[in-house]
Amino acid sequence: MSADGGVMADSSSQRRCGFVALVGAPNAGKSTLINYLVGSKISIVTPKVQTTRTRIIGIAIRGDSQLIFVDTPGIFVPRRQLDRAMVAAAWAGAHNADLVVHIVDAAAMSPGTIDDDSRRIIDGLRDAGRQAQLALNKVDLVKPQTLLGNAEALNREGIYSETFMISALTGDGVDDLAAFVADTVPVGPWLYPEDQIADVPMRLLAAEITREKIFMELHHELPYAATVETETWTEQKDGSVRIDQVVYVQRDSQKPIVLGKGGRQIKKIGEQARLELETALEQRVHLFLFVKVRKKWAEDPERYREMGLDFSE
Repeated sequence: MSADGGVMADSSSQRRCGFVALVGAPNAGKSTLINYLVGSKISIVTPKVQTTRTRIIGIAIRGDSQLIFVDTPGIFVPRRQLDRAMVAAAWAGAHNADLVVHIVDAAAMSPGTIDDDSRRIIDGLRDAGRQAQLALNKVDLVKPQTLLGNAEALNREGIYSETFMISALTGDGVDDLAAFVADTVPVGPWLYPEDQIADVPMRLLAAEITREKIFMELHHELPYAATVETETWTEQKDGSVRIDQVVYVQRDSQKPIVLGKGGRQIKKIGEQARLELETALEQRVHLFLFVKVRKKWAEDPERYREMGLDFSE
């Protein structure tokens, strides 16, 4: 009852909630977009392709809608066991979502031509009977006439209900995309607390932050041979946290690359990761990194479980 004796409307009855899969080729800008939509960094971003290895869920509120964005690994031609598991995770995210947003790097397209990775995604969505929204990303790097031609070429495929021109880096056009999604997801109760922005274990997020720093520092010398695991997470009495992580490489010759002369490289990586973790956790962090050789970590089912991937794919 309201103060004047009337019946108050139940605001929750107008709430909406839905899963939105972000799919695209490697380096299309999915992680940058999800970080912008959520308003915080929850997915690693590097210039290298195929850096996202698992599904990262980011949560955003737009009006009465809770939007659960799934940042999937890039869809590409898999060559290794890890590749196959990553691509399977991406398709699972697309098939299970309420909405699918196909992100295309507009700056990488040849005028009016659909690249092989985008073609593979379009065919996969069509075969699954899924419609999608098209988000042409990095539009600030493309001439308007070329951009329009690319949009026309993609829309001739007949699987897109809406087209958005965006820059995930600057945020241009992203609010229009978010507003459409907020109005389109199903009516229903919110699935997460209002202040939650991600559904990813902090141990995994911490490992991903360190892995990003390794990519940024060593992507020429050590492209994809490393993975990071958080071994222990100990809350200290003074309010700080101690995090112990292991950086696994596949060959003995790779260990000195990560360590650097006199351990300077691993110290630099650790310092960068620690500072970002302190910002994310809003507490003091003591980060300890160890480098070990595990020659077949990419063939170990346990490593896949740590990343939320299915080894059997």
